[in-house]
Amino acid sequence: MSASPAYSEEKGGSSSLGEPEYGHDPASGGIFSSDYKRHDDLKEMLDSNKDSLKLEAMKRIVAMIARGKNASDLFPAVVKNVACKNIEDPNQLIRASALRVLSSIRVPIIVPIMMLAIKEAASDMSPYVRKTAAHAIPKLYSLDSDQKDQLIEVIEKLLADKTTLVAGSVVMAFEEVCPERIDLIHKNYRKLCNLLIDVEEWGQVVIINMLTRYARTQFLSPNQNESLLEENPEKAFYGSDEEDSKDDKLDAASLVKRKPYVMDPDHRLLLRNTKPLLQSRNAAVVMAVAQLYFHLAPKAEVGVIAKALVRLLRSHSEVQWVVLQNVATMSIKRRGMFEPYLKSFYIRSTDPTQIKILKLEVLTNLANETNISTILREFQTYIRSMDKDFVAATIQAIGRCATNIGKVRDTCLNGLVQLLSNRDELVVAESVVVIKKLLQMQPSQHSEIIKHMAKLTDNIQVPMARASILWLIGEYCEHVPKIAPDVLRKMAKSFTGEEDIVKLQVINLAAKLYLTNSKQSKLLTQYVLNLAKYDQNYDIRDRARFIRQLIVPTEKSGALNKYAKKLFLAQKPAPILESSFKDRDHFQLGSLSHLLNAKAVGYQELPDWPDEAPDPSVRNVEVPEWTKCTSREKRKEKVEKPFYSDSEGESGPTESADSEPESVSESESESGSSSSESGSDSGSRGEESGDQSEEEEKKKKKKKKGKEGEEEEEQGKKGKKKKPQHEGKGGSETSWEEGSISESSSSESDSGSEAEESQSEPESKRRTTPPSSKPAPKASRKGTKEISLLDLDDFTPAPPQPASSPAIVSTSLVTDLEGLTLTDASLTPTMLSPVFSTVKTYELLHRMAGEGLSVEYYFNRQPFPPDPHMVAVQIQFSNNTESEVKNLRVSEPKLVSGMRIQEFQEIESLAPGDTANVIMGIDFCDSTQAANFQLCTHSRQFYVSIQPPVGELMAPVFMSENEFKKEQGKLTGMSEITEKLTLPDKCQSDHTIVQRVTAAANVSRVPCGVDNEYRFAAKTVTSGSLVLITLERKEGARAHLTVNSEKMVIGTMLVQDVSQALAQ
Repeated sequence: MSASPAYSEEKGGSSSLGEPEYGHDPASGGIFSSDYKRHDDLKEMLDSNKDSLKLEAMKRIVAMIARGKNASDLFPAVVKNVACKNIEDPNQLIRASALRVLSSIRVPIIVPIMMLAIKEAASDMSPYVRKTAAHAIPKLYSLDSDQKDQLIEVIEKLLADKTTLVAGSVVMAFEEVCPERIDLIHKNYRKLCNLLIDVEEWGQVVIINMLTRYARTQFLSPNQNESLLEENPEKAFYGSDEEDSKDDKLDAASLVKRKPYVMDPDHRLLLRNTKPLLQSRNAAVVMAVAQLYFHLAPKAEVGVIAKALVRLLRSHSEVQWVVLQNVATMSIKRRGMFEPYLKSFYIRSTDPTQIKILKLEVLTNLANETNISTILREFQTYIRSMDKDFVAATIQAIGRCATNIGKVRDTCLNGLVQLLSNRDELVVAESVVVIKKLLQMQPSQHSEIIKHMAKLTDNIQVPMARASILWLIGEYCEHVPKIAPDVLRKMAKSFTGEEDIVKLQVINLAAKLYLTNSKQSKLLTQYVLNLAKYDQNYDIRDRARFIRQLIVPTEKSGALNKYAKKLFLAQKPAPILESSFKDRDHFQLGSLSHLLNAKAVGYQELPDWPDEAPDPSVRNVEVPEWTKCTSREKRKEKVEKPFYSDSEGESGPTESADSEPESVSESESESGSSSSESGSDSGSRGEESGDQSEEEEKKKKKKKKGKEGEEEEEQGKKGKKKKPQHEGKGGSETSWEEGSISESSSSESDSGSEAEESQSEPESKRRTTPPSSKPAPKASRKGTKEISLLDLDDFTPAPPQPASSPAIVSTSLVTDLEGLTLTDASLTPTMLSPVFSTVKTYELLHRMAGEGLSVEYYFNRQPFPPDPHMVAVQIQFSNNTESEVKNLRVSEPKLVSGMRIQEFQEIESLAPGDTANVIMGIDFCDSTQAANFQLCTHSRQFYVSIQPPVGELMAPVFMSENEFKKEQGKLTGMSEITEKLTLPDKCQSDHTIVQRVTAAANVSRVPCGVDNEYRFAAKTVTSGSLVLITLERKEGARAHLTVNSEKMVIGTMLVQDVSQALAQ
């Protein structure tokens, strides 16, 4: 008992100094000390302002836990100390991480602390912390739903946030916590629409899905006057026209009463701002926009989504499966939308079975009288497949086509009858089942087919098919009176060995024949019923007893005996073969419920369109419109100042390289052209910069007129640089920076207005433009104007582009730029033009194998003019014979899928001892696989192959140091390959290192401010993927080689090649 006083004395009167009294150490062995008092003391220590006391308390708590003592009631105090300090940390990442950890602790006792932390983070200066607060809201709500009202206040506050980083996360929180509170969206609707294109991809998906449901409650249906007319073709597709004729009169009358439809401007805003996202690289974003257009857009505008969805069919099989599920649903209501892309749904042998079956579904939905012959020819090929499930689905698809299109019913039926002689039993069985359904429509006309099927009972062993044949013969036994009894005789023999489903149909056949032809089948029927009476299956036994009482009249049989014929031989309606996706569109497309065709947990129903539009003024915001415009214009000025103003000369290339690529990368990350429709800032920035660069070009053209020779050109340029302020100190650097920026941004990031302006310029005018600022990129934009992710053609390959890709530096561009006086020697592009004396040549055909004809080739590292996506290969023919070689040409290329060859023009004649040089283009698809083809002369054929080194699959690009670092930062993780190596004595000078790297790979050097580091950049010729090489010299002869590329195979092989080149 004396342990406590002794302990407090030992500590020397801490209470007199206003500090809390220390609790008893649990390790000291005071067995009678009170737990609650000890924990109270520890709580006071944790609440103290002194870090030393808090640290001491934490040590004691850890000691308690180590001894197995219960310290759970101290949990909130510990969490508060750990979280609070970090939540107030000056580093935004630590503040966000602290909140993330705190919100992940699933203990109800810390709910108040979590709520305070979320409220504080929602007002944080950092958008990243506010985004984390939005993520924490659903976690807290799932932990304690009573906090809903307070959380809604936080959500309302965060919804007003104008940062794109926060928008997606807070809408996700809104969907989880209070999706019914649609009033919170009213004031933020237009802001969300305008921010949408700049939000991260997963945020875009959430916002689009939410806005789809919002629009269904706030706007009128754009198809309200067409909806009644729309229904008739649907009914005609699945039902009869006669049933619907009565409804048509009523529909026409109601159409007259409808008011003319005028689309709400906010409805149009949503459609306009989501349309550019159809070009997104993220399949989920494209799918979200597609479902929005399907559910909200006027019928005439829905067609724009078809091309985007067809593009997604080139993605992974999982993505294809989801997209095809949605296309199958859309193609029922909007058949015309996908008809131009019919061939995109043709089935490849490499497709998984589930993809094949979905494509079949779509093809069947798209079938009409115009294209049915093409589709049936395609189906004929599919029937030969080795995939049995797919073959069965194809036969069912043929049956559906025959049902829906009366014109080809007989053709399909004849085709299916021919399949009855197929060797594959499963094909025959499925054909029998489908024929049975088709014959129910016109049985009297097809008695020959029924006779043919009756003969198959000896061969077909599949129970379902045997049962179908027996049902057909029994149902239409009057059409085959001679064959039916004989079939029953055969089936009676094998009755005991048949499957249950077949036995039931044998009993039915016996009953029907007894009623229609009792003279021939009476004994057989009694025999079959006796066998069934003692069957092991009770269903069969019951059926036999029931039928015996029904058809064989006895004293005990009741009144039903009189109606036996009507019961068994009643007219049965023909089955309706329809799509399993017919009624799925009541689920929101793209949702899990739609995929499963069942309501999933958490699914929110898609609301019906309102009869009258709600008040649109609820979306009006109090801030005047002119305020927004001015702030936006100011923003534009701020963005453009570093690019054009004198500050570039003072701060060097760093600022200009950092400012513009941000907008470039933003527009690229959203996959797309920030078009003039989207209203995003990046689009408007692009337009203004385009206008200014054109004005500069015009000024420079005027100044250059009348001057000739290189000296006069240079004098003219110097004179021009004095006049504009923005071309002062760093004028030449500016031109390089601008060139590199415009080249690094792909054709997708060009705005529509820029492309139109460059097109309208005369061709001759564009050629005479002096090569300062942006002439080369402007000229190349003409060629790339109409290229987008959606411009895919299924039927013909895209025409070759006349201009080379803007990212690839051509010789002409290097020549044009030689006149510029560069301030930084490291930017000189001498390495870009290949030195042909050092180019490595490869043997294509040895003179012994070629019977005197020898062929060599090398990669000349020049753009291939007919197609910039091909690698140019220079081939040299040498005739070492004494006779003339004629008709040298390429024939029968055997290429890997996707690879292409642009053949050289035929060499008509090559005299003895002569040589000839030609250039051919090969698209290697960013792969080192060989291109195999035949080299033919007038008398011989030689099989040859060209295999490219990995370094020849790329083309150099200009890039600033800051841009290099920025792109390198994006290509980390699996996209980064590193290698340690030792440089030999021969390879120690800068010149030798650069020469060996550029010899191994077609790359250009990037300026670098560090002496011991070398940087190189290139893009792959086919896909335009960046390849960045960094060589860092360490102490002694050691070096560190890094290659960054999203093409991991290319990166790995390039590291090996460059390492070997440096080690020689």
